[in-house]
Amino acid sequence: MKTFITTSILALFFVLGACSKGTEKDKPAATRETPTKTEGAGHAAKDVVPGSHEDWCGEHQVPESQCTQCDPKLAAAFKATGDWCEEHGLPTSHDRKHNPDLKIERPAKK
Repeated sequence: MKTFITTSILALFFVLGACSKGTEKDKPAATRETPTKTEGAGHAAKDVVPGSHEDWCGEHQVPESQCTQCDPKLAAAFKATGDWCEEHGLPTSHDRKHNPDLKIERPAKK
C-alpha cells in the first residue's frame, strides 16, 4: 500500500511539472522565485532518480523528491491529494507528530 501511495504521489509530481505554464525566463526579474531547495547538508543532488537510495533528505528523513520543507512548491501536490496537515505544514504521510509510529525508510542501495 505504501508503494502505491508513493508511486501515485510521484506520478502526480511529474504530471504537475509537465503541465506548468511558462518558465522562469518568461517572468520579470522582480517576480522570479528564488530557489529554495539546497544541495549539501544531507540533501540529494538534483539528478537522482526519485525513489532511489540517493533520493533522500538527510535533514528531514524523507525522500528528497517529496520533501516539502526543502522544496515548498511540492506542497500543492500533497494538498491536491488530501495528504496535508495544516497544523504542522507538511504532508500527513510525513507527519511524525500526528503519527508517532510512522516509519519512513530510506530505500536500500542497489
